[in-house]
Amino acid sequence: MFSKKWSTSERKYGVVAERDVSIPMSDGITVDCDVFRPNDKGRFPAILGVHCYPKTWQSIPSVARGMMTDPKNGGVEAGDPEFYVRRGYAQVIASVRGSGRSGGEYINYGPREVQDTYEVIEWIASQPWCDGNVGMFGVSYFAIVQKQVAALNPPHLKAIFAPFGYSDFYRDKFYHGGILSHAFMKIWSSMIENCRAASWTKEKIGEKAYKQAIVAALQDKDICAVPHLVEALKNPDRAANALLVDILLNPLDGPYYQERNVKHDAIKVPSYLGGCWGMYGLHLPGDLRSWENIKAPKKMVIGPPVYLDRPLYQYQYESLRWFDHWMKGIDNDIMEGPPIRVFVVGTDGWKTADDWPLPETKWTPFYLHKDGLLSEHEFWPNEGGSSYEDNPFSPRGNLTFLSPPMVEETEVIGPIVLNLYASTTDTELLLFASLLDVDPNGEERLLTKGWLRGSQRAVDPKRSTPWEPFHPHTKTEPLTPHEIYEFNVKIVPTGNLFKAGHRIGLRISSVDVMEEVGTTLDALAMGHLWRQTPSWITVHHNADYPSHLLLPVTRGNFIGTYLSGGQIPYGASG
Repeated sequence: MFSKKWSTSERKYGVVAERDVSIPMSDGITVDCDVFRPNDKGRFPAILGVHCYPKTWQSIPSVARGMMTDPKNGGVEAGDPEFYVRRGYAQVIASVRGSGRSGGEYINYGPREVQDTYEVIEWIASQPWCDGNVGMFGVSYFAIVQKQVAALNPPHLKAIFAPFGYSDFYRDKFYHGGILSHAFMKIWSSMIENCRAASWTKEKIGEKAYKQAIVAALQDKDICAVPHLVEALKNPDRAANALLVDILLNPLDGPYYQERNVKHDAIKVPSYLGGCWGMYGLHLPGDLRSWENIKAPKKMVIGPPVYLDRPLYQYQYESLRWFDHWMKGIDNDIMEGPPIRVFVVGTDGWKTADDWPLPETKWTPFYLHKDGLLSEHEFWPNEGGSSYEDNPFSPRGNLTFLSPPMVEETEVIGPIVLNLYASTTDTELLLFASLLDVDPNGEERLLTKGWLRGSQRAVDPKRSTPWEPFHPHTKTEPLTPHEIYEFNVKIVPTGNLFKAGHRIGLRISSVDVMEEVGTTLDALAMGHLWRQTPSWITVHHNADYPSHLLLPVTRGNFIGTYLSGGQIPYGASG
């Protein structure tokens, strides 16, 4: 691949594969890996990938399939060794401890696993076929591990290419807004090869307290409504159940999650970041958090809402340019120009920027009104509220608010927050907020979502902005029935063009609305714990309780929407 100004490493080597290579760790266990390197006696930079999935998947000679419709091979995320090796790189693909043929117990991205990755990097750098320069590549598991170990700054780690990687284990993966996201954990844990899981909680509190905590969890009727959660609690030592039990027994943010979270401030390694708009239920929040907090040289690409094919091959030339620059010292202009590139859904094109959120953003409040209206207009006298029933014994209710049709193309890119005033007849309230693009025929397209557990509504003002509240999730404060509270629901950023004639839609519910699922990525953001206590929820929207959606408008809607409909009289004569 080349342009008039630069070219990538030439494709000229054959491939030598060494399977089942054991790498000794400092605590006595060994990590298993496959090594792919050029058929040449020279020394080459190396690319490392680390994972917990079946090892044979990662170098499988298979035609790539789309993840949007067929997620069976979702763990094939290492990239193609043939591609890198033929262009003068070694590639090492290693199984983490407690998985595959590696020794030890599986600890779910824990600190010892991160230390192992550090030691694998330094082992690679010492091999006769390596020139001492090591990079890392891969998405999802591979990307998360990259960012974790980059915070340790191994001496020989020169660059990471780590799109699609969550960075806060509590908020991004396990507890969206404090609400347990259990379905993904069930699917994901079943993919770990030869999993020998260790219980973090049992080690921390002792076996007696561990058993008591399990008994208490089995008294929670919300948990007991989900069969696979009950099975895990009753059989905590079976397969990967210990991992799920750890999540259930740690419902608030704390040491379990924080010792796994990416330590962005410590990263000095050049980092290529990114994701896609469709990954709002897993990776995207962490991708953007990494961009905002890593101070090392960096670039970011947020693509269309389509997950990458498997086996993974997209980004191969972009990653090759990245590695050529940072590990081979090739001047290829990859650091020139704006560091951020985002795809804008609805334009089928890209936009570049120097900062995130985008500098041209105008956060615009859209107020919730009676009769399901969403408008920039503030409240009329004596407006009240809207209610829905959340009842496990009947169809679950929700509320939908729609803006007037957009008169002009309106671009929305960036962080979103729903500032909501609500009350409930229960002592708990689960809030699910969906942002929709509704076409002139009433067809809905789900763009992104936000979540918040009412008892964990507290906001840390020192870590918050008007457009992005930070909830510590370190304590619960039960609600008083019928009392009105303010809830600041953080909605995952999106990048969408609302075309003329389309409406902005907001749906509020207390469960996953399965009718909104349009793709596998939408389904990935579902599967939360639901409340088993029937309740009525009222959303208050009036001058005293100004519930509103704060949207990041980056282009268009200059005058605003028209309550009259705003039909442009094309062809009218004066």
